[in-house]
Amino acid sequence: MNARLDASQLARYRNGDYSVPGYYNLLQCTRVLMLQGPMGTFFNRVAAWLNDQDIAVKKINFSGGDWLFHRKLDAVDYKGELAEFPLFLRDFLLEHDIDGIVCFGDCRHYHAAAKPVADALGVPFFVFEEGYVRPDYITLECGGVNAYSSMPRSSAFYQALPDVDLARPQPANPRFGRAAWASMFYYASSRVLKPLYPHYEHHKILSVRYEARNWCRSWVRKHLNRWRDKPVIERILSEHDGKYFAVALQVYNDSQIRSHSHYADVRDFIREVVASFAASAHEDHHLVFKHHPMDRGQRDYRRLLNTLCDELGITGRVHYVHDVHLPTLLRRSRGVVTINSTVGLSALYHDKPLKVMGRAMYDMEGLTYQGDLNQFWTAAPAFDRSLWRRFRAYMISQTQLNGAFYGRDFQSLLGAESPGAKENLSTPLEIDAVAPKVDLRKRNLKQVAV
Repeated sequence: MNARLDASQLARYRNGDYSVPGYYNLLQCTRVLMLQGPMGTFFNRVAAWLNDQDIAVKKINFSGGDWLFHRKLDAVDYKGELAEFPLFLRDFLLEHDIDGIVCFGDCRHYHAAAKPVADALGVPFFVFEEGYVRPDYITLECGGVNAYSSMPRSSAFYQALPDVDLARPQPANPRFGRAAWASMFYYASSRVLKPLYPHYEHHKILSVRYEARNWCRSWVRKHLNRWRDKPVIERILSEHDGKYFAVALQVYNDSQIRSHSHYADVRDFIREVVASFAASAHEDHHLVFKHHPMDRGQRDYRRLLNTLCDELGITGRVHYVHDVHLPTLLRRSRGVVTINSTVGLSALYHDKPLKVMGRAMYDMEGLTYQGDLNQFWTAAPAFDRSLWRRFRAYMISQTQLNGAFYGRDFQSLLGAESPGAKENLSTPLEIDAVAPKVDLRKRNLKQVAV
């Protein structure tokens, strides 16, 4: 991506055209290969949308769950071992003249193996991910997402941009029930058809019994926490308003933690934060841990927190909540700590000092605290609201699509079913000139690491 915008680009940006040279446009492709998508039929709808734009789509299925949802696409089954996949993929790209790869999440085993092959052959690598801004956006970037994002990391880049207002997104209406049903069918099919995909390596625990147990436990805990959290959050907001720090926990097996932080487990993060708070925070300040809703059935850190508080002598100053209203919790806090969750972006939206403990594309001077965690508790970090507005507008215009994986699709919200749909995709991937196509057959295959 270019590090700066010239005068003509700035003028277009100010007038609502957020295109920036350097991005490949997905709709430039002529033959797209899909790897794994979200559980469910989202990739089927994306494939249909691409087909409507005269773009051929092929699919590789890796498991019974992939086959269940994508069996009607032009798909092939990969049944080999993970170590053999790069060589298989290279040959597939060359045989079918693929000029674009689409996947969901860039840290899954097969996607992490595919990225170097795509880079070596010059094939654009498009990654869908949960929205950086939720609930009405999903992420689509070329090259990688989260800490692998190609978003500039320089505050100066964003300070040079004009201050523009973005239109509010249309409601995407995501449905938790749709995600739950898709998950159940995916895991069940993967289990039943396991003999057909004997070498498949899932990025999480692939067990129907495990998932069913967690869903049931999550349902029970949700109702229990509704009763248990109410007096806790009422006391926090009434007695410690503006005197507590909020800590946003993430799912225990989140790829954000495994790939973009030094923590082996969320519990290591909890121990570090509590120890630092006990040693360095003012005695009248409190700490509130917010559990991730998607981790409700898998983990409970109450016993760990109680043990740490007893050992460090801060019992009564550390609180643990689950299903509370997150914007209120952030807005009334003194500051926020996270590994690299998108909750960090919400904290910035509410003008709260933020300390990032992992690697995040929004962790930069002027937005987040750059000092040590021990100093964060008593510091008064400077926050550049103007920088935040420019960063947020650029991030949304360049990486976010209005829609949901289990709600209203971005295709319909873009009007992709109407004539001129390619022209309607002005965000996030429109570029000034069509990038030169890569003739894969002319590449020196010895340069491709497999």
